[in-house]
Amino acid sequence: MPHRLEQLRHWLSAELRLPDYELAPASADASFRRYFRVSFDGESRIAMDAPPQQEESRPFVEVGELLARSGLHVPQILAHDLEQGFLLLSDLGSRPYLDALDDRTVDRLYGDALGALAVMQACVPADDLPPYDEVLLQREMALFPEWFLTTHLGLDLSEAEQQLLADTFDLLVQSALAQPQAFVHRDYHSRNLMVCPHNPGILDFQDAVRGPITYDLVSLLRDCYIAWPREQVEAWVQGYHDIALDHGIIRAPMSAQFLRWFDLMGVQRHLKAIGIFARLNHRDGKPGYLKDIPRTLGYVEEVSARYPELQRFAAFIKERVRPVMA
Repeated sequence: MPHRLEQLRHWLSAELRLPDYELAPASADASFRRYFRVSFDGESRIAMDAPPQQEESRPFVEVGELLARSGLHVPQILAHDLEQGFLLLSDLGSRPYLDALDDRTVDRLYGDALGALAVMQACVPADDLPPYDEVLLQREMALFPEWFLTTHLGLDLSEAEQQLLADTFDLLVQSALAQPQAFVHRDYHSRNLMVCPHNPGILDFQDAVRGPITYDLVSLLRDCYIAWPREQVEAWVQGYHDIALDHGIIRAPMSAQFLRWFDLMGVQRHLKAIGIFARLNHRDGKPGYLKDIPRTLGYVEEVSARYPELQRFAAFIKERVRPVMA
């Protein structure tokens, strides 16, 4: 969109009166947003381009203020023009967690991220945020049959298979709505957490809602972009259960129930993510996320096979979906 770039340059130069600067792409986004690094006088800022026809920028400003007031490390909003869809932000650097995570660093980096998550859930007010309700949960999971099974794989689902999906989705919704509700970032994973002096730098929070307490936890620990051994993940979940208990996020010990919530929440999230990855390819011409589908589907298959009420769904993935993918 060359015209948007020209408008952004005009905003930076004529309206913000920045000195001579260089503009370079900073990161890509799965949405219509684009980010540019603005360099001048030995300093750098981030310019966000969010076309107002496709992206509403006001939630970014409002949620960012909520997080900052609780002491969390988010970009400072230095200037904005919401009508044009331009924001100038402080720069949290160029090293996402994904580039830094390995067996040596993961406990420290995830420890920081889990601490920040506890602050979000215990301290950030969520009452005025949109609810992560049944309608939204179901709409997200509907992306899986629409964009992945039908559009991407070309499957023609029988009535029995459609009913199986409906029953599975209902079970996942019931589990999500049974959880205590708190602030939910909705994309709390290794591409949106930055390695900073004050870890983690938190990005992409504009879609925050009030919802289940295990949603962001599963986004982090069963990340669509990097995987860890099941035993290690479950140890982290137990550790966060104890943190949540200490912070009053949960009111009583419930290790087994907490892990079940976590597991089923992950199935919901990963079905949504797979549908989004397929949609990004077929609708938006962004095929780069297709490579993350096998890992993400692997989570769905592994977890579903461990719960009796999801084993028919696990069999559907194994018998109907995997052969077509192969």
